[in-house]
Amino acid sequence: MSENLIIFDARVVTPTGFTARKGAEMGRLLVLDGATIEVTDGVITYVGPNRGENRDGYYRRYWHYNARGRCVLPGFVDSHTHFVFGGERAEEFSWRLKGESYMSIMERGGGIASTVKATRASNFIRLRAKAEGFLKQMNAMGVTTVEGKSGYGLDKETELMQLRIMRSLNGDEHRRVDIVPTFLGAHAVPQEYAGRTDDYVDFLIREVMPAVADGGLAEFCDVFCEQGVFSIEQSRRLLLAARGMGFDLKLHADEIVPLGGAGLAAELSATSADHLLAMIDAGCAVALATDLNPGSCFSGSIPLTFALACIYMQMSVEEAITALTLNGAAALNRAATIGSIEAGKKGDLVVLSTDNYHFLPYYVGMNCVIATVKEGVIHPS
Repeated sequence: MSENLIIFDARVVTPTGFTARKGAEMGRLLVLDGATIEVTDGVITYVGPNRGENRDGYYRRYWHYNARGRCVLPGFVDSHTHFVFGGERAEEFSWRLKGESYMSIMERGGGIASTVKATRASNFIRLRAKAEGFLKQMNAMGVTTVEGKSGYGLDKETELMQLRIMRSLNGDEHRRVDIVPTFLGAHAVPQEYAGRTDDYVDFLIREVMPAVADGGLAEFCDVFCEQGVFSIEQSRRLLLAARGMGFDLKLHADEIVPLGGAGLAAELSATSADHLLAMIDAGCAVALATDLNPGSCFSGSIPLTFALACIYMQMSVEEAITALTLNGAAALNRAATIGSIEAGKKGDLVVLSTDNYHFLPYYVGMNCVIATVKEGVIHPS
C-alpha cells in the first residue's frame, strides 16, 4: 500500500547518498529549512524548497501535511533484532545485575536455551501476536524497517516457523514496518547436540538451510561466532555453505571474547559484523541497532539507543542519526532504496514533535516521534 503525499514547511534532516557513510562522513547531514518532500506512489520524487504548498488535506491527488515546527528525518532502520520468541527471562536479568556473566548463565541452563524451550513450546498464533506487538511499539518510535533473526528454535520446525511468522507480518497490506529476515540457526548449540557442535553445523547445512532457501524465507544467514559457541572454522564452514545457497552473510562477531569474528567477516565480505563497538575514528561505517531480544537486551527503544550512543559512546547526534538511518539501511543491503530523504528512495520518514533534532538524545529515553510515514502513508504514533 502506498500513497501520494506532500509534506511542506518541514525542517528536513538527513544523511545523503546511496551507500554507507564512513568515518567523518557520518557527522555530515543535509539540513533544509522550509522544505517540501513529495512522495508519488510511495517513492520520493522531490526534496527541496517549498513550492507554494499551503494547505492541509487532500488536493490534486496528493495528501498535504503541514510540518511547520517539525523535523522530518528518514525512517529509522533497526538493523539487528530478535523479535520473534517465546517466554521471557526477567529473572536472569536480575542475575546479570548481580554480576553473573552471560556465559555462566548459559552454563546453568539459562540464556538462549531457556528461550529455545519456551519458543518450541509455543505456536504460530501466539508467537505472531507477540511479534506484532513489538513491531507496533518499534514503529511508534520511528522504525520503518527492521531486521528479524530466527535462532530460538534450533530445530528445523521451529526455525522455519519463526521465519514464516516474519513473512506473514511482512505481507500485511497495512504494514508500517518492513521486515528483513535473517536465518540464525547457529545461535547456540541445542541440548540434543551437546558436545557435538560439528554435527549440529552439519545438520543445519544439510537439512535446515536448504529448506529456508527453497522457501525464500531469509535474505541473510548469521552465526554466533563466539568462544564456547561456534568457532572460527565452524562459522566459516557454515557461512560458505550459506553463500552457496544464495544467502548474504552476517556475523555476531567478537561480542564477548575477541575470537577473530571481525576478521572472518572481512575475509568473507559479510554485509555486517555485529556487536562490535563504534569505530568511527578509524574510518569505519557504523550502524546502531537495539538488539531487541529476551535475554541481554529486552528493549526495542530507539530513544534509549540514541541516548546510549551519544552519552556513553561519545557519538555526536549527527553520527547517531546516520547510524540509525543510512548506515542501518546499508547493514541490510538497502542503502539504495531507504535510509535518506532523496529522490528515488522510498517515502519512509519520521516526523518529530520539534524542529530541533538534538532532542533525540536530550529527551532521554522519551519518544519525540509524533508520526511515521511508510511509502507515503502517514501513521500517527
